[in-house]
Amino acid sequence: MKSLIKHSLKFILLSLFVLPIAANAQDARLRFEKLTGLETRARDVVEVNIDGKLLELAKRVMVKVNDRDAKKVAQAISGLKGIYVRVFNFENENEYNMADIDEIRAQLQSPGWERLANVRSKKNNQKVDVYTMFTGDVMSGVAVVVSESKSIAVVNVIGPIDIELLAEMSGKLNIPKIDIERDSGNQPKTKN
Repeated sequence: MKSLIKHSLKFILLSLFVLPIAANAQDARLRFEKLTGLETRARDVVEVNIDGKLLELAKRVMVKVNDRDAKKVAQAISGLKGIYVRVFNFENENEYNMADIDEIRAQLQSPGWERLANVRSKKNNQKVDVYTMFTGDVMSGVAVVVSESKSIAVVNVIGPIDIELLAEMSGKLNIPKIDIERDSGNQPKTKN
């Protein structure tokens, strides 16, 4: 009987520590259901879901590639739980309802998400938002939402991401080049 009580207490204590961590990791996953109605109106649709076994396979392959840069990318993504992408391209302007994409942006207003970047341009009515979620000091998710008059793109990455290592890898292995200049005050400034 004492053993059963002891094991029950251990299980309860373990649950108290593990469940909040699992819940926080799950909170970084965006719900894309609202966007499914756009598929019938869009000219082109891209849907990428990389998680579970497929993500583990990609990690294993990257580690085995005999390339130093590939190994660094594998290291940078080693803790990822999932990568989700939705892109909708439309033939004409204003073929989608802005409320659909605003629903995604509303999810990013929930606790835990912090806005990293906010870009608004009148050219093509472009809006770009970049959000991060942290669990303690570790980044547990990233979300990028881009909307223009004829397209929508949403990227959601779940899990710890080594941003410094990915920045070092920019321009290699099809990772976009991140061009940052330093001004005289050593403040980062994007290159035009």
